[in-house]
Amino acid sequence: MSFPGELVAFVPSTDLDVSAMFYVDTLGLTLRERTPFALVLDGGGGAPLRVTLVQSVSEAGYTVLGWRCADLDATVDDFRSRGIEFLDYMGMDQDEHLAWTAPDGTRIAWFRDPHGNVLSLHQAP
Repeated sequence: MSFPGELVAFVPSTDLDVSAMFYVDTLGLTLRERTPFALVLDGGGGAPLRVTLVQSVSEAGYTVLGWRCADLDATVDDFRSRGIEFLDYMGMDQDEHLAWTAPDGTRIAWFRDPHGNVLSLHQAP
């Protein structure tokens, strides 16, 4: 039996205006709907991403949302040109694009949204 629905991703926000500027204006995601409680975005490939209004965001020490991309270096360069800063983790062997290469060859680079949520880009080998 297959699962009877499609995935909806969620990310918390304490300010939907700030989140709209980041996710729509900076990252370039398409806004599908805005309510007083959430932004509903096309998170890529048609998958919905709900940026949900919360009182406070607890910092998670891990990735909460990520995207697979065909060319990580080009995407990192493009995002940097939009003002996004990538995270440099101590003890990880990251390259000039601040990407770490996993044992299977997947390359991953991390950045934060304005609310401190850790986001990632990755490229499969």
